[in-house]
Amino acid sequence: MSSNPVAATVASLMPRAKEELTELVAFKSVADFGQFPREESEGAARWIAAALTAEGFQDVALLDTPDGTQSVYGHLPGPEGAKTVLLYAHYDVQPPLDEAGWTTPPFELTERDGRWYGRGAADCKGGVIMHLLALRALKANGGVPVDVKIIVEGSEEQGTGGLERYAEEHPDLLTADTIVIGDAGNFRAGLPTVTTTLRGMTLVRVRVDTLEGNLHSGQFGGAAPDALAALVRVLDSLRAEDGSTTVDGLNGDSAWQGIQYEDEQFRKDAKVLDGVELIGSGTVADRIWARPAVTVLGIDCPPVVGATPSVQASARALISLRVPPGVDAARATELLRAHVESHTPWGARVTTEQIGQGQAFRADPASPAYQAMADAMAVAYPGQEMQYAGQGGSIPLCNTLAALYPKAEILLIGLSEPEAQIHAVNESVSPDELERLSVAEALFLLNYAGQAS
Repeated sequence: MSSNPVAATVASLMPRAKEELTELVAFKSVADFGQFPREESEGAARWIAAALTAEGFQDVALLDTPDGTQSVYGHLPGPEGAKTVLLYAHYDVQPPLDEAGWTTPPFELTERDGRWYGRGAADCKGGVIMHLLALRALKANGGVPVDVKIIVEGSEEQGTGGLERYAEEHPDLLTADTIVIGDAGNFRAGLPTVTTTLRGMTLVRVRVDTLEGNLHSGQFGGAAPDALAALVRVLDSLRAEDGSTTVDGLNGDSAWQGIQYEDEQFRKDAKVLDGVELIGSGTVADRIWARPAVTVLGIDCPPVVGATPSVQASARALISLRVPPGVDAARATELLRAHVESHTPWGARVTTEQIGQGQAFRADPASPAYQAMADAMAVAYPGQEMQYAGQGGSIPLCNTLAALYPKAEILLIGLSEPEAQIHAVNESVSPDELERLSVAEALFLLNYAGQAS
């Protein structure tokens, strides 16, 4: 690959890429301002705006989106009559979870065993660096042959829809012939992959109330209705005996037709403990890409340490439901809320509140841009053929862009291969993947410009 001038340029830029990713990871840019200071996110946004300005982008702006966060926009004009490509990434990150579980500090990029560790290194601050590397390599080898717009979102992980609403209110801003979403990942490290489907998502907060206040479990336990026990019953109703998701009225038997995910490889990637079974039915690919999946994200109840012998008067849970393409997320939300209400025992009072939602997405891999990407990846990953995979996660903006710009081709690539452990402790990025995917994106832009001409 190094004989290719674009690849050689990217290789020479990798030390700079590491320095920049170190600076970007240092921002604690979790877009939940009840947990992390707003200044951390705004600092990351300013860093990206400055980087775009330094690369010659015009109209660089911090967009104040309706959810109270900022997205970063820039425009790099291309040759006269060139096609327009929109590049997407996001700079907000998941909370670090248990910082004690990190081998090295989550907001300090640290090299270990050939990988760079830090929250957001792969998801998706590494995607920002990937876009910059690709454009720099092109500028050093004759120039960028297309008109480039870039949008870097500030609240993707929260699912609060700020950028989607902003795009709908400003439909001309992100118009493009092709959109490259840099927030997916290869099926495994070293295997070039485009993601063709994304599951949608809904987040529902559930509260169960049974008493005016907590009661002594010795004096009242056994007859007094326990809100926490009622909540446990509700949550248990969302899964069948084999662990399959069971939401009344929601289909759960669709099959995945693309690349398959072997059970043992999945166990290794997911770090499933010995002797613990996988849940659900069908193939692994069916379960994570083609079927709904419910996850209890959190429960509000007394911690074990400091707990008192009390019957609980109220309890809350946050439930995530992932839904595959073909299932309307709004309808899935209705079904989930109805299921929770109908399965709440003992006449307990239950309230449900939707706090986030995003539609599933399906791309058209037969479009010309996919051939341009396949040719690019064949150079970046010699001897490997580009694969098509699904992704269980959600990128709500994809459907918004598809609706706003129905003629645009949308491709999803990125750095979140299984070893990256995104959303978990010890998230990391492979510098080899960063380098190769930056080469692939640069060559894709060249190929795509050639198609257009």
